[in-house]
Amino acid sequence: MTRNPDVDHWLEERAHPLDVAMRRARDIILATDDRITESIKWNTPTFEFHGNIVSFNPSKKLVSLMFHRGAEIPGHHPRLEGDGKLVRTMRLASLEDVEAARPELEAAIRAWCDWKAGA
Repeated sequence: MTRNPDVDHWLEERAHPLDVAMRRARDIILATDDRITESIKWNTPTFEFHGNIVSFNPSKKLVSLMFHRGAEIPGHHPRLEGDGKLVRTMRLASLEDVEAARPELEAAIRAWCDWKAGA
C-alpha cells in the first residue's frame, strides 16, 4: 500500500469530525488492490487505477465516497446509491458503518480494477 504524503497532509489539515472513519475508508481502499494510487484532485483525495475510481466528497456528518463511474462498475453493489448516468455514492456515518460496508467497498474496488485490467 503506497500512501501519498499530499493525502496525509489533506487529512491532517481537515481535522474532519469523522477523521478516524475517513482514514479507515482510505486504508480499505488502498489495501484492496496494490495497483491503486491516490492523489489530491478537485481538492479532495482521489483513488485511481486506469482512471478515477472514487473520491472523498466529505460533509461534516458523513464520509461520502463518490464513485466517478460507479454505474459502470461490473456487478451488483447495493450501497452504491444514485440514479445518474455515471456517478454513484456510498455514504457512511461512522467507523462502524465503514466496517459494515467494507466487503462491498472492497468488492466494488476489485470489480473496477479487474474490469480496467481486462481480467
